[in-house]
Parts: sequence; structure tokens; C-alpha cells
Amino acid sequence: MQNSTSTSSSIPIILQRGFEPYPQTFDAMRAFTDARNATTPNEFWIVEHPPVFTLGLGADQSHVLAARDIPVVQTDRGGEVTYHGPGQVVIYLMMDLRRSHPKARLFAREFVFKIEQAVIDTLAHYGLAGERKEGAPGIYIGDGPWKGAKIAALGLKVRGNGCTYHGVSLNVDMDLAPFSWINPCGYAGLATVDMKTLGVQATLNDVQQRLAQHLQDLLSVTHETL
Repeated sequence: MQNSTSTSSSIPIILQRGFEPYPQTFDAMRAFTDARNATTPNEFWIVEHPPVFTLGLGADQSHVLAARDIPVVQTDRGGEVTYHGPGQVVIYLMMDLRRSHPKARLFAREFVFKIEQAVIDTLAHYGLAGERKEGAPGIYIGDGPWKGAKIAALGLKVRGNGCTYHGVSLNVDMDLAPFSWINPCGYAGLATVDMKTLGVQATLNDVQQRLAQHLQDLLSVTHETL
């Protein structure tokens, strides 16, 4: 008698939280992660923030060159300083990396790789070439006059129990000036760009949904039962 294999997929739920102050989202992420258990569905939170600079756990405050009237918030994610503001897609990834059959387990490095791939796939849809840089998380423009400019940032918190929060941001149609008031991700003089500057005419909602779909496709967990 042969064993039969059935396969089911745990697809993260996509939630649109709208325009929300960063501290409110930050508190909600931690509360959600504190309360979740082995059966809590994974979720992606789509958010657009008012202007804010956020610092990672190891961030050097000196990389904030001139905050001006923009609040600076200390967080518990990895990475250095970054900027969030209107016209930017932000998706927070409320995931349990230890869930599923061991063969399907996602570890942190693979998790980051897949998030970056979702951004690359999203940019490709709009005719833009995105690329990774060794030792510098995020996605950078791969060709043309803006080659090497950063267009997407990545920062995560992975708790000891494998649960994650924070996530990824992609610049769509922004006021880019605040990026010049910091050393983005700790790199002095790093050029930052958005999709509109590169000639893409797309609504924020369209890019939000497309990036969320690519993340969902790449991060859905498959469970196999013999």
C-alpha cells in the first residue's frame, strides 16, 4: 500500500491599515506578536506613514544629520536609520518562521532573500531592474543613470520563538529630501530614489497590492501530510 501525500497552504492574510502614525503601528506589531500562538494566522500589514525617522537597535544616532521637524523613533528592528513617509509602500511581515513541516521551514537568511526577491519582481513588472548588494540589505537600482541608488529598505525583528515583525518599504512617489537629512542605513551619501523619478506612473495602491501579492506567493507555507 502506497502512502498518499496531501498538501495544504498557509497563506498570510493581507490587511490594509491605511495612513497610520508609526508609533501606533509599532505598538500594534508588538502586541500582536506577544498575543499570537501556534494557530495564529500569519499576516501582512500594508501601511503608509506620516514622516518619521526610525532607528534600528544598533543604530548610530549620529547618522541622523538633521531631523528638522520629523520625529525620530527608536525601534527594536535590525539595521540603522531609515525614513518613512507619504508615497512609500510599507509592508510589515507578521510571520512565524518555525511553522510548518521541517522541510518547509524558513530561516532568517532565506526569509530576507525572499522578501528582497518580492521587491525585485515588483520592480520588474514596472520595467525597473532591482538588485541586491552584498552586506547591504535592501534593493538598489541595477542600471541606468540611477544605478546603485537605493529604492527599498528592509528591517526585521526575529524573536527567539521564530516570530517576526517589522518588514520592507518601497519608495513609489515621495518627497525624497528627508533621505538627504540622514545617512540612509548608515551609508553617508547613499543616493535614494523612488519609482516616479525613474519614470514609473503607478498609484500607491497598485504597488502596495502587487508587492503584497509577490510576498504572499513567495512566503506562503506549504504543509505536507503523509
